[in-house]
Amino acid sequence: MIESMKRWTVERPDEQVVSVLTAELGLSSVQAKILASRGITNPVEAKALLHMDVSSMHDPYLLYEMNKAVELIKLAISNNKKIAVYGDYDGDGVTSVTVLMTALERMGADVLFSIPNRFTHGYGPNKELFLGLYEQGVSLIVTVDNGISGIDEIAYAKTLGLDVIVTDHHEIGSVMPPADVIIHPRHPDGAYPFGDLAGVGVAFKLACALLDEVPQDLIELVAIGTVADLVSLRGENRYFVKEGIKQMRVSKRPAIQALARIAGTEQAQLSEESIGFMIGPRLNAAGRLGDAAPAVHLLKTEDTVLATLLAKDLDALNKERQAIVAAISQEAEEFITSKYGEQIPYVFVIAAEGWNAGVVGIVASRITEKYYRPTIVLSIDPEKGIAKGSARSIVGFDMFAELSKNKEILPHFGGHQMAAGMSLALADVDVLRDNLNAQAEQVLTNEMLSPELIIDVPLSIDEIDVGALESLELLRPFGMDFQKPLYLLEKVSAATIRKIGAAKNHMKLELVSDEHILDAIGFSLGHLADELTPGIEVSVVGDLQVNEWNGNKKPQLLISDIRSDEWQLFDLRGMREPSRWLPSIPADGTLFVAFHEQTIHHFQSSLRGIAIHLVGQSQIGEADHLVLLDIPDDATQLEELFVTVNPQRVYAHFHAADSKYFDGLPGRDQFGWYYSFLKKREEFDMTKNGEQLTTHKAWKKDTVYFMSKVFSELGFVKIENGLVSVIETVGKRDLSEAPSYQERELQMELEKVLLYAPYMELKRWFDLIRNGTVDGEEQ
Repeated sequence: MIESMKRWTVERPDEQVVSVLTAELGLSSVQAKILASRGITNPVEAKALLHMDVSSMHDPYLLYEMNKAVELIKLAISNNKKIAVYGDYDGDGVTSVTVLMTALERMGADVLFSIPNRFTHGYGPNKELFLGLYEQGVSLIVTVDNGISGIDEIAYAKTLGLDVIVTDHHEIGSVMPPADVIIHPRHPDGAYPFGDLAGVGVAFKLACALLDEVPQDLIELVAIGTVADLVSLRGENRYFVKEGIKQMRVSKRPAIQALARIAGTEQAQLSEESIGFMIGPRLNAAGRLGDAAPAVHLLKTEDTVLATLLAKDLDALNKERQAIVAAISQEAEEFITSKYGEQIPYVFVIAAEGWNAGVVGIVASRITEKYYRPTIVLSIDPEKGIAKGSARSIVGFDMFAELSKNKEILPHFGGHQMAAGMSLALADVDVLRDNLNAQAEQVLTNEMLSPELIIDVPLSIDEIDVGALESLELLRPFGMDFQKPLYLLEKVSAATIRKIGAAKNHMKLELVSDEHILDAIGFSLGHLADELTPGIEVSVVGDLQVNEWNGNKKPQLLISDIRSDEWQLFDLRGMREPSRWLPSIPADGTLFVAFHEQTIHHFQSSLRGIAIHLVGQSQIGEADHLVLLDIPDDATQLEELFVTVNPQRVYAHFHAADSKYFDGLPGRDQFGWYYSFLKKREEFDMTKNGEQLTTHKAWKKDTVYFMSKVFSELGFVKIENGLVSVIETVGKRDLSEAPSYQERELQMELEKVLLYAPYMELKRWFDLIRNGTVDGEEQ
């Protein structure tokens, strides 16, 4: 048995829906299953999702007070007033700034941008920066990707006489800021058809309204910010990302070209994954470690040389960020180990002085992923007496809602169900930890605290080919609310299993079902190769991709989890030295058994420190793993042992000090000659001359002793003190009537299977033994 690493929840698409989608839209079964599993059941709806165009966008003036925002901005431009675009320091923020700045510049506006430094200003609107903008002559501030929670700060800006337009997408609190205009897709007084725009999406809608057209060249920036901010990829967002990636692949924008080169990826192959794992982190790096302005300058520049230099700078910052994350993660792990040991709390609230506040969100994500607990990681500023940081959550624990219950000790916080940012007084950190754990105890169950894999696309191997996988490009992009599929192959045979990689830390399987074959790779799962046996029936979860090598394309599964309900037999026969196989035996839950006392003596030195149980004498109970050091005298002993131990894994070593299989049974001619030999003598000293006779006749070493014993049991001879003499009065009897002859036959048959049968034959024989059947009949 192999237990999965996570709790599997398998959601099976409606097969009738799948059939309709494949028939009416000409889709592969894989495509249809993905759509059906995401609730896309109507062919018309599916077609609209697969083939989006500009009509997928909504009129920007459907956003509440968009007309008022446009009038205010156009008035400022016509009066030559200076405008400031006030953004956020993450990927969504810098793309939002770039989009709106570009639109305003095209309108001839006198515009600049300002982004707070997360270390000196914190998140969102900042009074000091607002005052600085006022002193620079700014008359109108337009926030992008922030502002909805800056109630006091925006009120302060209004006291300076500044006009303020807030464009944001974050959660709206019970009170909204006193801005002149608030553009928000979920404005309580609005009715915008799509509420899940990213900050850059809102900025883009404002740009569309200002320019009175759709600035197509900016959609690639909208795609970057939308993917980086992990918002829903349904509705308008889907069009932005789908169209934006299409543009990025052929973009002439120096920033896109430079970022693709520095990330080591082909521009023509850019995808939502490229944005999420390569481009987004580099744009984020500047704001995480200091000033985010270089990211904006990179996105805006038309100078190829400057773009290359800025991209290299961001790449260096990203590497520095990675090193800092690794160091803080290690310190956080040490904190968890020392404070909690094995008593893991419902919620982690971890704080330390000197941690970089710009990366604690990444650290929180890592801890949440490892322990599957809501996590807050805070950086302490002892001089100011505050702690600032980020939170990540799990399904079932709405982080924003739970933090809202503590707003009296959280002067600044904001976010979503799964993530949030905050600052609080250092004295309140312990209070927050206690409160959140008490709250979590009311909403989180043990099952909810077990990491779950939602598997939504079960497949059979015969559905998987290169064409089907390449056709999945039509379904991209994958992301929030349209997750990348997690595929399940159920009860397939692992025909071959091997470790790969220089350190042998990866695993490669050849999966087989009904003569269809699929390669599977498990990165960092090399240890499982020691726990799997050839032919074992497994269920495997993972991602499918096309593997291309030397011009040849093959489908391949990247394994994320694996399990098997089958018991397993590990073949250690022929590996005489225990040092060769002992390291592969689990240290816990393993029972070593022998059927013969001499076997224990044989292994005493090589298995020093390991208890060996003697069948029939030792107290034996249940165990997960069973090591069979030698072979039993008969199959019944194994049956009884398996009933008692009920092992999930059996390791068959089967040391045989005196194998009889190749010795065979003496033939009838040998028995006849030996009987005639004895009849010619009054007696024969078997002890003194038996070995000499065996050598003379070129028989196996114990043939004389064995035949003598058989004759004795049949009453043909008597043996006294090693002297064998014939009894003349006995009638005819068959050799097979002798117990010794029967025992030798049984031993040879048992040895034939246990010592010399091929693995699969041995496995089938053990299946019969485990089930209490021999020769196919119930015992």
